Amino acid sequence: FQMKKDSGYSTMAEHQKQEEKLWDALRITAYVFSTGLLVFTALVNSVSWFVQNFWDTPGHFWQTTWLKLYYHYEGDEWTIFLLGAALVPGLAFWCFNGILLVADVTGKPTFITRYRIQLGKNDPVDTKKLRQAIYTALGNQLFVSFPMLVPMFYVMQWWGSTFSKELPTFQWFLVELSIFTLVEEVLFYYSHRLVHHPVLYKHIHKKHHEWTAPIGVVSIYAHPVEHIISNTLPVMTGPMILGSHIVSIAVWFSLALITTSISHCGYHLPFLPSPEFHDFHHLKFNQCYGVLGVLDYLHGTDRVFRQTSAYKRHKVLLSFTPLSESIPDAPKEAE
Repeated sequence: FQMKKDSGYSTMAEHQKQEEKLWDALRITAYVFSTGLLVFTALVNSVSWFVQNFWDTPGHFWQTTWLKLYYHYEGDEWTIFLLGAALVPGLAFWCFNGILLVADVTGKPTFITRYRIQLGKNDPVDTKKLRQAIYTALGNQLFVSFPMLVPMFYVMQWWGSTFSKELPTFQWFLVELSIFTLVEEVLFYYSHRLVHHPVLYKHIHKKHHEWTAPIGVVSIYAHPVEHIISNTLPVMTGPMILGSHIVSIAVWFSLALITTSISHCGYHLPFLPSPEFHDFHHLKFNQCYGVLGVLDYLHGTDRVFRQTSAYKRHKVLLSFTPLSESIPDAPKEAE
């Protein structure tokens, strides 16, 4: 009877702890949104005139540039869609990763390599593994991502506003960007946890985790099935739901590819988003599944991460002193 009683108390205590965590998360979310709303309202009231005048000039420039492009291709929607959804993001990905690859292979410039997260790893990178990663990344882009753009094109055509001659306002694009980010977080977190299931991990996700110390191009080094459900669909879904303009899609796809490259790059560079969260996932495998970290907090899949020096380093570096020097690993972590 005592054992049953203790078990009941334990279950109730765990249930209460989960409720407390949920309420904590809701309070934090409410605080962030309410504070953001207040700040936004204050800014709108105080600088609305300045912002409007500041935005009118570049807004006119981009509208004019878009119309020139539109008429140059005579309104050919398929060509314009390929340029915006494939060519521009692809160039953004390889230009950004080209710089990182020079540092990975040569160890120079030291301005980049001195910010390495996992010290002593990929110094320099294994060229055989690197070639395999590049071939796989190119294959995923050409034979997985590109074909997936075909059904996406017809969905966007159905909406009817994707190829409008009028660009979306900057304010609306910011709203879209917020929704895209939230949709990606939910879909990526749960699909990522799914491929970590032992049955799927062995046959699918293990390929991506061959790199315990990742580099930028590894962001799309994955099994084709994983590339579909975890890399591509979470990014494509937001624009398809909203029927976004092709220019919004081009910017979002480019940002998504550059952001995931930063998360995998292995360097905590000044003034860029922190890659510590996802780098820790590659190091430990069962922590930090998401992008923003909100769902990891709710599900408790960041508990170990929060107890490490990597968590203290998980912030935007606003100086030129590497965080690996100012916040070094504790002896046990270094082991």
